[in-house]
Amino acid sequence: MKRNTAKALTVLLLFLAFTACKTDQKKQKPDSVQTGNSVELSYAKSFSISDFGDYYLLKTTTPWPNAENSFTYLLAKKNAEIPEHLDYDQRVQIPVEKMVVTSTTHIPALEILNEETSLIGFPGLDYISSEQTRKLINSGKIKELGRNESINTEVLIDLNPDVVVGFAINGNNKSFETIQKTGIPVMYNGDWTEKTPLGKAEWIKFFGVFYDKLKDAERIFNNIETAYVDAKKLAKSAEKSPKVLSGAMYKDQWYLPYGNSWQAQFLKDANANYIYSETQGNGSMALSFESVLAKARDVEFWISAGQFTSYSKLLEESPHYQQFDAVKDKNVYSVSLTKGETGGVIYFELAPQRPDLVLKDLVSIFHPELLPNHKRIFFKALED
Repeated sequence: MKRNTAKALTVLLLFLAFTACKTDQKKQKPDSVQTGNSVELSYAKSFSISDFGDYYLLKTTTPWPNAENSFTYLLAKKNAEIPEHLDYDQRVQIPVEKMVVTSTTHIPALEILNEETSLIGFPGLDYISSEQTRKLINSGKIKELGRNESINTEVLIDLNPDVVVGFAINGNNKSFETIQKTGIPVMYNGDWTEKTPLGKAEWIKFFGVFYDKLKDAERIFNNIETAYVDAKKLAKSAEKSPKVLSGAMYKDQWYLPYGNSWQAQFLKDANANYIYSETQGNGSMALSFESVLAKARDVEFWISAGQFTSYSKLLEESPHYQQFDAVKDKNVYSVSLTKGETGGVIYFELAPQRPDLVLKDLVSIFHPELLPNHKRIFFKALED
């Protein structure tokens, strides 16, 4: 009897030891990877990615200007083992199959990753210019969600997307709060807060993670970066740097990009002398017409001339524009001449993702001898 009792006790102890060992392994396994591999970001400053193998931590540090809080998002593959202590704001399983985005600048990223068919809803469909995505809209595969400031949450919730990629100018978006309460994760994209053209373009890596296509996104960005750097080097070989004015009048103010803005960086990299290059700030400068005229009367080129598409409309708005040499010499260029079928300006959609194409446009304008065969995509000379 004692022998049987001792044997049973031995078996019990072995079983307890084995299960304890298994329990320890289960506790330790999710915590075995304490730090992920930081994904290289060469230009973007407003987000970061940590790769843990079967999950990613995606951190948006500047979702909008002067944001007080950052957001950490967990993007996990199916059956990924997540440490219990891990802290994050929203979670989504990847690769996502159904997505809602809220800015036209997000559209090119989906297309270049060959994931545009995952888009099921968007606020303001008429603003989308891409022919590729418009085909999906026209076939009813992408639903109208109203406006970004007041998204039709009932329609969105019925669509039941895996994730909503949000765009916001501040943290007071009631629609996003309502959506998150239903269990649909909202993850903020802050590509528009970046200060450099390549910084904006690098957000392709942000979208790459959602589809578990980070390697593809890195390859795509590297190609864009190479093309941009090559165009910049070519522009440097030009013998002179023409004086350039940018921006346009709205009511009684002339709005211009600051010298530290991404628009001004394009002009610098195109080897042009932007006359307000020394200024710094966020948003746009607002100056009087008189002060701009005094400084820019003799500029050789006027770039991004607002909504104007012809010299007749420009001078109809104000005959005083005729005092600029750039107007007299018909060296005024606008992005408003290149639109999609429903009126959306293609520049505002595609330019942030393809800065290499923007730079080539500008180099061909300022230094036509360097790119004589370039067909401009965004910037077109005003019509007569």
